[in-house]
Amino acid sequence: MTRATTVRAVLAAAVLLVSVYITLTMSPRLGLDLQGGTRMVLQAKDSDTAKADRDSTDRTLEVLRQRVDSLGVAEPTLTRSGEDRIIVELPDVQDPSQAAEVLGKTAQLSFHPVQGPGTEPAADDKEKDEGEGSKAGPTLPDEQGDLLALGPVRLSGAGVKDATASFDAQQGTGWSVSLDFHKDAGKKWTGLTGEAACNPVQDERRRVAIVLDGKVISSPQVSPSVGCNVGLPSGSTQITGSFGADEARDLALLIKGGSLPVPVEIVEQRIVGPTLGAAAIDASARAALIGAAATALFITVMYRLFGALAALALAAYGVISYAALVVLGVTLTLPGLAGFVLAIGMAVDANVLVFERAREECADRPNRTLLSALTAGFRGAWSAVADSNVTTLIAAGLLFFLGSGPVKGFGVTLAIGVIASMFSALVIARALTEIAAGSRFVSGYRGVNGIARPGAVRTRLNARDPQLFRSPRRWLAFSAVLVAVAVAGIVVRGVNLGVEFTGGRLVEYSTSRPVDVEKARDALSAAGFGDAEVTTAGDGDLSVRTGKLDDDGERAVRAALADEGGEATKIRDELIGPSLGDELRRNALIALGVAVFVQLAYLAARFRWTFAVASVGALVHDVIILVGAFAWLGRTVDGIFLAALLTVIGYSVNDSVVVFDRVRELWAKSRRTPLPDIANRAVLQTVPRTVNTGMGALFILAALAVLGGDSLADFALALLIGICVGTYSSVMTAVPGALLLETSSKAPPPARKRAPGRKVSRQQRRDPLDNGARV
Repeated sequence: MTRATTVRAVLAAAVLLVSVYITLTMSPRLGLDLQGGTRMVLQAKDSDTAKADRDSTDRTLEVLRQRVDSLGVAEPTLTRSGEDRIIVELPDVQDPSQAAEVLGKTAQLSFHPVQGPGTEPAADDKEKDEGEGSKAGPTLPDEQGDLLALGPVRLSGAGVKDATASFDAQQGTGWSVSLDFHKDAGKKWTGLTGEAACNPVQDERRRVAIVLDGKVISSPQVSPSVGCNVGLPSGSTQITGSFGADEARDLALLIKGGSLPVPVEIVEQRIVGPTLGAAAIDASARAALIGAAATALFITVMYRLFGALAALALAAYGVISYAALVVLGVTLTLPGLAGFVLAIGMAVDANVLVFERAREECADRPNRTLLSALTAGFRGAWSAVADSNVTTLIAAGLLFFLGSGPVKGFGVTLAIGVIASMFSALVIARALTEIAAGSRFVSGYRGVNGIARPGAVRTRLNARDPQLFRSPRRWLAFSAVLVAVAVAGIVVRGVNLGVEFTGGRLVEYSTSRPVDVEKARDALSAAGFGDAEVTTAGDGDLSVRTGKLDDDGERAVRAALADEGGEATKIRDELIGPSLGDELRRNALIALGVAVFVQLAYLAARFRWTFAVASVGALVHDVIILVGAFAWLGRTVDGIFLAALLTVIGYSVNDSVVVFDRVRELWAKSRRTPLPDIANRAVLQTVPRTVNTGMGALFILAALAVLGGDSLADFALALLIGICVGTYSSVMTAVPGALLLETSSKAPPPARKRAPGRKVSRQQRRDPLDNGARV
């Protein structure tokens, strides 16, 4: 066993042991659909008596959304109810006191000069601060207890760019909040501190008062080192005081989140039950286990012993990624868990790539050892694995930093899955397979190891040798027809947007007899309201949230509940706005657009601009067809569909990268061979990987679609369609598109990398972690 294999085995064992410990000792954060949480209703007011209008309520909702994200509550739901109410649902929050305190504050931050006792603001100050507001702030007591008047507002919280809580043990100041200003606000801060510095040291007028919601929270003295009319040039400051850790963090997130356009009052607060019952969760868990077992069995049948070892690595991947989700505090929702399970099926991709490359090595050189063929397989598959995962990580990072709400949560889950799958394939699976390959029994019996013989798909393709790209325009024409059919569905049938996009109706009922939430869901599903969300709302009440519901529909809902619980009394009836608001949808589209653009730039740098454009074109093709298919089927496009769509986009790019990586490799070796012939050979060589990877994912999805219940039916259907279309487009749309673009491009073929000499060439081919030592 080589030293590199030993290092991998020790590293894999250490990571796996830590992950198992975390899994056994820490509990996950469950979403509102799995565990329930807190629901609060906030009333927005322009004044103590006047109600807020729709626009100011919508602005308030977006500020609250930023505050909830800063609280660390993942997958929150915020919806506008009527003109002036906002419903906030916080998963896994059973003690809502802290959240209520933070959400209810207006957080109006302002900065004032300190003046002497009874001093009025100067006339030039009033003229200077016109537009900022010249109303004198609250008073500030000096050391003798006399009240000092504050000057007008010189800078508001809108000028703060960022706010962070920090602890300074060296200076002994304890917890403080550091503020960074925007450029123009930084100039105002410099002017304000420069004017204060014109007063003598220890003079009260040398202080600057920082006021939050009418209360002075800090009034630091300007340092003696600051000159008159010079001010602090850094554009930043610290708020110090007797803050605890929680107080400093809450203050920082309030300031960073921004002030509320209008005050809000919490008019209702209660604990709610999960939107999905135990039966739905159990059904999804069974489907996940069956699908994962089917995937493991499939890869074992295809690659025998090495497939079984890869299945063990996939199980380790599941433990590692789950532990990472728990440690990072990611809230687990049912769609998130389904995506997590799906990632197990897709994580097999790297192993399949390696095994297929090893099969090629064995076919080209039948007398080479099994271990050397396996090492060559890992080396040959590395570029495809790296490029496909880097593009996915780029998308995940941009979705996290530019998105919010469920889009941000999806980015976190996606990034964790990608990193864990790479570790599983390149460290755990490699250590296991290299140890097995070193055995005489495994290397001696070709039918046991699984890679010494070509697979059935490769054998049939080699026998037939089909020519796929003699006329690439035909494939593009067929893809154009599919897109046209999808667009026709969108135009003719329209997209059936879910309640997250359109809003709907929230009705609460009290029944004369207690009703189990599972029976209530079954009753509503039988009455034709299968998409209705049913939760317990305290004191045995039932809350029903659905899309557009007229009065006749509401009476049908009430009658269905009455059949289960006797007389049903309506105690609340509200129209609600979309939980995926305009800003959230806009941020999601911006994040997606930037992710596609960055992926385009990366692929153009790593491959060729023609390959990059063709890959993005195939991605757009997949998105349009998936949305069109749901339009023709009349299925709901909601937040779960959005998660599925993002998954399909990642899968599409991943698939295209694998194909173009092989095109680049073969073209560099045979620069005089016509590109259509190169592309044909590359596609035929990667078809076994494409088929086996797709089958691994389809086993999971089929189990979720058939056994996962109504809650996951649309999610599984979207992914089934998306993966099938993505597999087709990566070959029959992206490759023909690149061929046509290359005909108009004058760029030369890629250069082949040549080693300078025999000795160096061998060192380059050797495993970088392998120094040749043997045990």
